Amino acid sequence: MILELPKWYAVHTRSHFEQKVFDGFTGKSIESFLPKILVMSRRKDRRKKISIPLLAGYVFVRFDMNAETYWDIIKTTGVVRMIGFDGKPVPAKEEEIASLMVLNGTERTVQNRAYMNKGDRVMIMEGPLKGLTGFYLQHKGQTDKVVVSIELLRRSLAVEIEDWALEKLA
Repeated sequence: MILELPKWYAVHTRSHFEQKVFDGFTGKSIESFLPKILVMSRRKDRRKKISIPLLAGYVFVRFDMNAETYWDIIKTTGVVRMIGFDGKPVPAKEEEIASLMVLNGTERTVQNRAYMNKGDRVMIMEGPLKGLTGFYLQHKGQTDKVVVSIELLRRSLAVEIEDWALEKLA
């Protein structure tokens, strides 16, 4: 008998409810992941680094698909729906979650982008983002960027990185 490991699923939240949903899952002992980045925020009298969600409107949960846990997730305050197709939740790819975990808490310049189908698949080989996989883009007159695509959400994250730190994957 093959034992299946719990899978990661994306949960769509109400606007600005990511932390409340994450805390709600934690209170219910549901394994969850809220990827965040550090950004500079302007206050009236100073600039301050704050942590914000990397993917606004989304929190990830890992569980064995069963009705009881599914309804615990859906009934959590701030949850809109689980991401899926034809009304059925679809698990995220493990390597996509692993890439988000590498980006979690980074101070790099990260830009949310529309989902991209084109580009060479690359892995970052050096620096704090070592191990991150994604797609390579080069914009004329701009620095090189790596784009990490999360197929399930149809979103990509663009991160500025030096091309010497990249290795093309087959």
